[in-house]
Amino acid sequence: MATLLQPEKVLYLVRGEKKIRVPLSQLYFCRYCSELRSLECVSHEVDSHFCPSCLENMPSAEAKLKKNRCANCFDCPCCMHTLSTRATNIPAPLPDDPTKTTMKKAYYLACGFCRWTSRDVGMADKSVASGGWQEPENPHTQRINKLIEYYQQLAQREKLERDRKKMARRRPFMPQAFSEKYGLGTRLQRQRSGAPISALYGLSLKEGEDQKEITIEPAQALDEVEPLPEDYYTRPVNLPEVTTLRQRLLQPDFQPAGASQLHPRHKHLLMKRSLRCRKCEHNLSKPEFNPTSIKFKIQLVAVSYIPEVRIMSIPNLRHMKESQVLLTLTNPVENITHVSLYTCEEEDPDDINSTAKVLVPSKELVLAGKDAAAEYDELAEPQGFQDDPDVVAFRKSNKIGFFIKVIPQQEEGDVTVAFKLRHDFRNLAAPIRPTEEGETTAEAIWLTHHVELSLGPLAT
Repeated sequence: MATLLQPEKVLYLVRGEKKIRVPLSQLYFCRYCSELRSLECVSHEVDSHFCPSCLENMPSAEAKLKKNRCANCFDCPCCMHTLSTRATNIPAPLPDDPTKTTMKKAYYLACGFCRWTSRDVGMADKSVASGGWQEPENPHTQRINKLIEYYQQLAQREKLERDRKKMARRRPFMPQAFSEKYGLGTRLQRQRSGAPISALYGLSLKEGEDQKEITIEPAQALDEVEPLPEDYYTRPVNLPEVTTLRQRLLQPDFQPAGASQLHPRHKHLLMKRSLRCRKCEHNLSKPEFNPTSIKFKIQLVAVSYIPEVRIMSIPNLRHMKESQVLLTLTNPVENITHVSLYTCEEEDPDDINSTAKVLVPSKELVLAGKDAAAEYDELAEPQGFQDDPDVVAFRKSNKIGFFIKVIPQQEEGDVTVAFKLRHDFRNLAAPIRPTEEGETTAEAIWLTHHVELSLGPLAT
């Protein structure tokens, strides 16, 4: 079960912007490019933001204003579990007669995991169940906002400068009078949609207006540092009153040193994202917009299109001795798939991790189509395939077990083998051409993948 329990045992090579070896369960398959895609070679697009606790959905602009935090849900500052609102009755004086008291409902935050409550840090109880919780103020808020504005302005200037240089390289040479007479300069500058003319000429963002220049003063070093208390090194440490490094880093604006300074933090928003192929710009994965739905509109995972290789049994591997390894091959599509295995050539640039020679079956392996009804049927009759018992160990529905022979070449270390897997694939997303008999079938294309197996250490 290399895919479920040890996915790093079987790796497929992805030839994207850079070569990456990833398990098949973590890859996507672009049906339009007919190539494997990893998370490193796709474009990530944010569809929506939502709170994982209350499932409130909000657009990206609103999430940015709220600093990607939910306004109603809080995380425990000790264990980072979700806080819940608890109700209790407290005595309160009557407005008519202060000498008499009555029971009044009050609400506070409590963690059901570590039993932390908002009362532990002196937060006042609220008369309503939602909103209005006391939040500490950061003394450096103005400084942080000024730094953000400064770097936003700096990034905008750099972007305008890059656009100006880019258009200067694209713009062909022509006399200035000729371009001004016929307005060709304006047409060339507006070739890229959304690009303002002022950006291409290197002008300010607000032409004709005085743009406010934001300047910041660098922080000054202190000549004298406040000395430590005299009993700093001799005072016994009370661990429940001291915060851990993780608790301090989760609140970078305050970094509380004591447990009494911990305050609940607004829960981080999660996002639903779409994955798009950078080559053909088709979607590989697109979830439903509703945060309560776990379904996908488009989900082109590779295990649904590419034959999957798994390691079933490994014998004792010894140096320069031939061993027989049992692998399984599963067909994820509904039509019959033909698979051929080849050894890597001596100067193959992809074969850089092999430490053993491998002998693969020379005959073509035929895999039956996937049948959802008969997948878990133990009494299903096998189809009439003429299998060689020296190559195919067993056949069950759309899966077969076959043997490969491995000869380790190194005296120590892990044994790694590599081979090429070639199979036919019928692209259902491509235009279907009718045959002479009137049936419509998709054309079969042949795909080749580089597969690496990690068989573990040599036997002692």
